[in-house]
Amino acid sequence: MLALFFYHKNFMFAILTLLFCSIICQFLLGVTFHRLIRETENMSATKNRSLQQLKLKFTSCIQLRETLPNVPVFVDKYVNQIRIGKIPVSFLKHLSGQLTLLAVLVAGIGACLGIIRDESFFVVAPFYLISFLGLYLYFAASSLVDLPGKINILRTNLVDYLENHLSNRLDQTRLDMRMAGMTETSTKAEIPKAQPELLSNEGEKKTDSEKESVFQQNTEHKKSSPAFTPSEAEELELLLREFLV
Repeated sequence: MLALFFYHKNFMFAILTLLFCSIICQFLLGVTFHRLIRETENMSATKNRSLQQLKLKFTSCIQLRETLPNVPVFVDKYVNQIRIGKIPVSFLKHLSGQLTLLAVLVAGIGACLGIIRDESFFVVAPFYLISFLGLYLYFAASSLVDLPGKINILRTNLVDYLENHLSNRLDQTRLDMRMAGMTETSTKAEIPKAQPELLSNEGEKKTDSEKESVFQQNTEHKKSSPAFTPSEAEELELLLREFLV
C-alpha cells in the first residue's frame, strides 16, 4: 500500500511539502496570538515591543487630540498590522489556505496524468486519498488553533485595558498636571504683588529715616549757629547806647 503512495514520488513529495508548510503556518499563527494574549493579561509590565508601541501611540494620540479616540477601531488597526518578523499575520493566514489548495491542485494534476497514461485505479487512488487527508489536516489544524477566537480574545483584552485602565490613568495625570500648573501660576502671581509692597515699605522707611536725620541736622545747626553776626551785634550795641544816653 505504501509503495502505491510513493509510485509517483515527485508528486507525493510536493503535495506533502505543501501540506506541511500550510499546517506550520497555522500553528505559527496560533503560537503568536497565544503569546500576545498572555502579554495582554499584564499590560502594565509587558515587554512585548508591539504592545509597548501600541500604548505609546495611544498615549500620544490622547495627548494631541485631548479626546478619547475610537478604541475598537484603534485596536482593529493594530491587530491587522501584527507581524511575525517582517511578514504580516494576514499574509501568513492567506498563505496557509493557498498552500493547501495548491497541494490539492497538484494531487489533481497527478491523478489526471495517471488517467491519461491509462494507469490502474489503485495507482491513481493515492492522489485522491492524500487530497482528502490534506484537507482534513488543514481544517483540523485550523479548528485546533482557533485563530478567530484568539483574535477576539486579544481584541477584548486590548479594548478593556485601553478604555478602562490606560485612559483613566492618563486623565488623572492630565488633571494632576493642570492642578500643578495652576498652583505654579498662582504662586508666580503672588510674588510680584508682594515685592512692590515690600519695596514701597522700604521706601517709606527710607524716606522717614532720611526726614528724621535732616530734621536733627537742622535743629543742631540752629542750636550751634549764633543768632547775630559780629557786625550786627556791634550795630545793636551802638543803637542801645544811643537810646540809653
